[in-house]
Amino acid sequence: MPGVEGKVVLITGASRGIGKATARLFSAKGAHVMAVARSSEETVLLAGKTSSLPYEYFAADLSTEEGCQVAVDETVRRFNGRQIDILVCNHGIGSAHEKPIHELENVAMWNESINTNLHGPFYLTRLVMSGMVQNKYGRCVYTSSTAATDAGAEYGAVGYNASKAGLLGLMRSVCRDGGIYNITANAVLPGWVKTEMADKSAQAEAVQNNTTAEQVWEKRAALYPPKRVVTQEEVAHTILFLASEESSGVSGEEIRVSLGCPL
Repeated sequence: MPGVEGKVVLITGASRGIGKATARLFSAKGAHVMAVARSSEETVLLAGKTSSLPYEYFAADLSTEEGCQVAVDETVRRFNGRQIDILVCNHGIGSAHEKPIHELENVAMWNESINTNLHGPFYLTRLVMSGMVQNKYGRCVYTSSTAATDAGAEYGAVGYNASKAGLLGLMRSVCRDGGIYNITANAVLPGWVKTEMADKSAQAEAVQNNTTAEQVWEKRAALYPPKRVVTQEEVAHTILFLASEESSGVSGEEIRVSLGCPL
């Protein structure tokens, strides 16, 4: 099965968590992977206690148009001028630093969330779409969240909730604009996944409720029928399918990875 073998893939937010799991999985399946994140390569190597990565890596600030341009240009350069076949927009910032909207002193938190979680994916999509249109092939996958839906929206997280919902609108637009060129666009909506970003929100919630982060995670796990949270690998495998040649009939979809939990 073709899958993603031989495809040039740009995966963002790939220094840890879901992005790292996705980069490793795509690399194992034979894709040419460029992993991009804010952390330097040296930091990523040190954190993983390894001397090398099984894929290309580049550090960039994806909250700016300039940073996104550099990331795309570097990907094309490293793979000898080949255009990007698959874009996985997984980078983002969480809600641990946010406040209820009526407590915001200014719009800095809002701007930070929107710039990173929504503007960055828009910039990257705009930059890679011309090559996909030229090649009449492309896959765009966006990591949104169950917080993008009414039932799953988090309290005191206006920037996060709005940016993740905005990703769904971006995804649907790419689906419509790219469909005639054999370009698909889909979004994954993970539930609670124990990543560094989600753990920060657990710690913030623990402080607010005078409890522990471990107890917060126990409460989160209790939401799901299997009484556990989603794994990074479960999200990565869903992304892999949506990025594969075999997913050609799936576009414009919001795929929940939440163990059957309606939240």
